[in-house]
Amino acid sequence: MQPERIERVAVFIDGANLYAASRTLGFDVDYKNLLAYFRQRSYLVRAYYYTALLETEEYSPLRPLVDWLGYNGYSVVTKPAKEFTDATGRRRVKGSVDIEMAVDVLDLTPHLDHVVIFSGDGDLRRLVEAVQRRGVRVTVISTIRTQPAMIADDLRRQADTFLDLSELAEHITRRQVEPRQRTAAPGPRPAPAAARATPADPFREGPDLPE
Repeated sequence: MQPERIERVAVFIDGANLYAASRTLGFDVDYKNLLAYFRQRSYLVRAYYYTALLETEEYSPLRPLVDWLGYNGYSVVTKPAKEFTDATGRRRVKGSVDIEMAVDVLDLTPHLDHVVIFSGDGDLRRLVEAVQRRGVRVTVISTIRTQPAMIADDLRRQADTFLDLSELAEHITRRQVEPRQRTAAPGPRPAPAAARATPADPFREGPDLPE
């Protein structure tokens, strides 16, 4: 009897898409825990993180996260975002990373058994189909537990497996280790908490999320 073969997996994360889905569900992603989750269950060949950055800003709130990911096991792919003003006068940013993700997925597919995509973008359906034709399974992770759902129906149907992000939350949720500011109660002060594993809320001070 031959030993069970360890599955070769690569993870591809649309950063803005995952951020929007997790915050809508009410939690922050800890990317250290996310990496550990897949490493415990497979041979993780590569983990990619994609995001668009505004080059016009002297400081991007995404930069600490992007830098941390690059030093801690992720292949980070960035592209310039385009800024515009919509019909209501709001400042908006567009920065789709679909093409960058598609190129990397197809390049790596011959070396994989399983592709995991964190995105709900319906434009990725053809990519999923192309990967499947090459004999590789595809799992798509997003959520349908929001109103409206954050994954396109045709993408969900095309995937071999759809995993709702809410089911993964307990494994990849940020552990809150910094106490929130509140009125101090009488008595001894608690010891200072350890630093967070990864930067949180990178889009909070920035522009609207890319569509």
